[in-house]
Amino acid sequence: MSDAVPMDALPTLAQVRDAAARIAPHAVVTPVLRSAVLDALAGTELHFKCENLQRGGAFKFRGACNAVWSLTDEEAARGAVTHSSGNHGNALALAAATRGIPAHVVVPEGAVQAKLDAIVRAGGTLHRCAPSQAAREAMCAEVQARTGAVLVHPYADTRVMAGQGTVALELLGQVPGLDALVTPVGGGGLAAGVATTAHGIDPSLGLFGAEPQGADDAARSLRAGERVTDVVPDTVCDGLRALVGLRNLGALREHRVDVVTVSDAETVAAMRLLWQELKQVVEVSSATVFAAVLKEPAHFAGRRVGLVLTGGNVDLDALPW
Repeated sequence: MSDAVPMDALPTLAQVRDAAARIAPHAVVTPVLRSAVLDALAGTELHFKCENLQRGGAFKFRGACNAVWSLTDEEAARGAVTHSSGNHGNALALAAATRGIPAHVVVPEGAVQAKLDAIVRAGGTLHRCAPSQAAREAMCAEVQARTGAVLVHPYADTRVMAGQGTVALELLGQVPGLDALVTPVGGGGLAAGVATTAHGIDPSLGLFGAEPQGADDAARSLRAGERVTDVVPDTVCDGLRALVGLRNLGALREHRVDVVTVSDAETVAAMRLLWQELKQVVEVSSATVFAAVLKEPAHFAGRRVGLVLTGGNVDLDALPW
């Protein structure tokens, strides 16, 4: 990407295609799985994009890898820094390792231990902070000032969003003729990247977001017509506790993404079904997409639906059931 492109701008389809080429030597082309049992439960045709099988166990590797390999040699030498509850931090550490540069990850207290262990195994340096957005950003700024590392924001960075958009680029190539796509919504990097990419390819696609009721700032923001920032997340979906970014919210509005909120109980039930019938280890945040389809069947009836299973980094000693 050109240095003139603001790093909080929405990516173009051309930038997503560039990202796909940039990450191709490092990322996995993940499979799309089907289940007749789950189709019958949902009353429609479901295509599950298994990003739980992506490098690092989550889609986040796509965005982090694109960001790391977009850095100039001078920038890369200073390393990269981010804040993350787990998956993006792990992805950044893995991506940084492919380029041989340092990765600093600010993590909130209470993050899933299995995800923190993965960051360390990948070579990342942990910096702990209080479990709030303000504390994450303050610690990130401190690490940046001390190390000179380049910030790779988990969802508001154009390079990251472009990398996440490659999920849609890949899925629509694997399953031509889809009518709708469903992604989880947290900070909105994936939802924004997928929406921009999907409508760049097929403007008629129906786009949906799945959000926990206990962290429903995106749904509230779309209803209010402005970004709502006073939501205190209370959900088992640890990967979806971040407030949606301003530009990310703009993308949801621009591309008419319909956000469905689901309870933790509905999400955990969907997670169990995915483990049982799809035979995939997916984390609870991933299951929001299937929970949304089960909750609002009228939205999806008669459609061929693509669902992004975002990750599979589960603490097996603390399963939600």
